[in-house]
Amino acid sequence: MKRILAALSVLLALALAFPLTLTDDLGRTVTVKAPPKRIVTMLPSVTETVCALGACDRIVATDDYSDWPESVKRLPKAGGLYNPNPELIVSLKPDLVLVSKYGRLYETLERAGLTVYAVRTETYEDIFKTVRTLGRLLGLPAEAERLVAQIQKEVYQEEARAAKAKARPRVYYEIDPTPYTVGPESFIGVLISKARGVNIVPKELGLFPKISPEFVVQKDPEVIVATYPNALETLRKRPGWDRIQAVRAGRICVYTGGEDNLFSRPGPRVAQGLRLLVDCFHGRP
Repeated sequence: MKRILAALSVLLALALAFPLTLTDDLGRTVTVKAPPKRIVTMLPSVTETVCALGACDRIVATDDYSDWPESVKRLPKAGGLYNPNPELIVSLKPDLVLVSKYGRLYETLERAGLTVYAVRTETYEDIFKTVRTLGRLLGLPAEAERLVAQIQKEVYQEEARAAKAKARPRVYYEIDPTPYTVGPESFIGVLISKARGVNIVPKELGLFPKISPEFVVQKDPEVIVATYPNALETLRKRPGWDRIQAVRAGRICVYTGGEDNLFSRPGPRVAQGLRLLVDCFHGRP
């Protein structure tokens, strides 16, 4: 009897929570009439978060890059930021589409009569804000709070491991060979700090700035992290980089494929990315 009453109380709470009106990360007012049952996710980090909330079965399509957990690989793929497939999305008749705040996909989908919520995932705090927002949109606020607590616990465990290290190496993180890097206030920049590294990039340059290779030579990092194929060869061939401490000592950590995703997706697996940085900066215990 207690279980039945508990279930009824949850259903009543959900009924009272909807229709729900929230302001998305484009500053738009979005109203969701009922807990969505057919969702399209157009960001890998959002896909992972929806699944971590226990709502993977509601997703009917994802962007091209969503590949975790394993079950989402079988779902229809609706393109990416620069090549979305709005026709496919509309044909699936979703009651909620979750998109990046960048790009104009939301305009096309809104004209088609769909409910679209734009998400920004760039800073460390965005991870938890997104979890809680998705929890409200999906009618799963309690699950969202549990997920936030779980992520924070896992992050703290890695921070505690890093705290045992005496050194705080100067770190340069390269996203691609352009080169684009990360500022200290980006979510990756915060992970570098939590792993007891010191980012050589000043916050004044922004979250994900493009810099010159000469800047890195001048800053002389002790550790380099790169997240693209053939990074080791690319870095070593740059003029003057043979003078950088990290290159001379061979302290270059390259992460690609599934490991790269742990850094590029500010979502529920963020502590696993932090673990890789702790191992890179300080070695495995």
